[in-house]
Amino acid sequence: MSTDTPILDIPAGFEPLFRKSPLTEPWEPLYARRTDRSVIIGLRLARPHTNGRGLIHGGLIAALSDNAMGYSCGQATGWTTSFVTISLAVDFVGTANIGQWLTIESDVIKTGSTICFAQSLIKADNVTIARANGTFRVVPKKERVS
Repeated sequence: MSTDTPILDIPAGFEPLFRKSPLTEPWEPLYARRTDRSVIIGLRLARPHTNGRGLIHGGLIAALSDNAMGYSCGQATGWTTSFVTISLAVDFVGTANIGQWLTIESDVIKTGSTICFAQSLIKADNVTIARANGTFRVVPKKERVS
């Protein structure tokens, strides 16, 4: 085992996030745990996740909530379609510090042929610090051209 990479305390069931994006790349490593109807995103808070006061940045919460709810809509529908965000609302009720384990736990409220509704609780060491609601447009997957 390499000693170049620090060993992070990652809760059981979490694996490296299966999907990468340019937006979230600076926040890596990100982790996920899947259930039948959701994708829970987790990460150990570090300096790149904070604002100028050293607290978790609200933009990080909003972006990762958007991802977790969209992925959860995908998980709940068997990944047969794609989703794009129509609306996103976040209520901040607490804060978090470097070193805490952050989870974004989503719940798909309703899926339909054109829209999916989801909500999430954002927790730092199991204490709720925010909640988010999202509405997503169902987008048929494009045929891949060979």
